[in-house]
Amino acid sequence: MTTSNGLPIVVIACKVFQGLLEELMPEGMAEQITFLDYGLHSVPDKLNWTVQDAIDSIENPSLVMLAYGMCGNGLKDIKSGQHTLLIPRTDDCIAILLGSYKKYIAEFYATPGSYYLTKGWLESGSNPLVEYEELIEKYGEKSATWIMDQQYQNYERLVFVAHNAQDLEKYRPQAQEVAEYCKRWDFRYEEIRGSDIYIRRLIEVAMALDKKDDEFVVVPPGGKTTLDMFLR
Repeated sequence: MTTSNGLPIVVIACKVFQGLLEELMPEGMAEQITFLDYGLHSVPDKLNWTVQDAIDSIENPSLVMLAYGMCGNGLKDIKSGQHTLLIPRTDDCIAILLGSYKKYIAEFYATPGSYYLTKGWLESGSNPLVEYEELIEKYGEKSATWIMDQQYQNYERLVFVAHNAQDLEKYRPQAQEVAEYCKRWDFRYEEIRGSDIYIRRLIEVAMALDKKDDEFVVVPPGGKTTLDMFLR
């Protein structure tokens, strides 16, 4: 399938969106799909060059749909080369998983100190409990406890975002295990039903760029991403 301007569509996405994209993308929409490892978000420089390598490896001029936010500046200075890039205009994946930047901001102002868990982060072991266990192996319990306290003592809640009842039931025990550990900082535990609206819009705009609004960043051939593009 090609876009309204005749470009083939290539998808490069964080694996956290794999289930949603495979469910929602029309069959044959993308000429190529690459899902990148969840853990890249924790090392923005590595995320940056991995995404850039994936873009540079695309042979023909394409509309590259990037299912990422800015992700700790991991997408800063990404060069489009011969391609056109389409990116959600968000700080990170949470706004996309919640369905809108507006929803994300509402949650942020309601409780600024929120740590979000998702199916993807649980599967990849990206959470405070696993982080603590890894730090113990490296530095011992005393140093690990100090490091974790410095990172998480100002958070107030742990939020598990699930998109359907099946994921909620399947991953709730893991989420609650993390929540139990986070009680050391008096986190409260909450569950929020995510929304696929942002992903649906991303797919819609990829197929017809004239439907783009201010929820998306488009980088033309020869351009590159900048922080200003994502500011609101």
